[in-house]
Amino acid sequence: MNKGVKAITDAEFENEVMQASSPVLVYFWASWCGPCRLMSPLINLAADTYSDRLKVVKMEVDPNPATVKQYQVEGVPALRLIQGEQLLASTEGVITKDKLLDLLDTHLN
Repeated sequence: MNKGVKAITDAEFENEVMQASSPVLVYFWASWCGPCRLMSPLINLAADTYSDRLKVVKMEVDPNPATVKQYQVEGVPALRLIQGEQLLASTEGVITKDKLLDLLDTHLN
């Protein structure tokens, strides 16, 4: 599985997320979002820590309105944990490292 966080667009969402063999953590962010800068290291940590059983992608909200609307992203940073057609977990706003790891452990174990 590839290491790191891949930036994707609306056009790639189906292939990268819906058809992924493992759960996918989608990180919604914006260039103008200060709190997103706090979350980025955590997203990278999640990608490294869970690389064997989780795919992590990031999606900038402004150029990708279709996915933002589909997953009802109201504020950034936002996370959606998705497996196939199923939304496993969802957060809005900055969360702590412990909360992120707890959320992932809950759904990946």
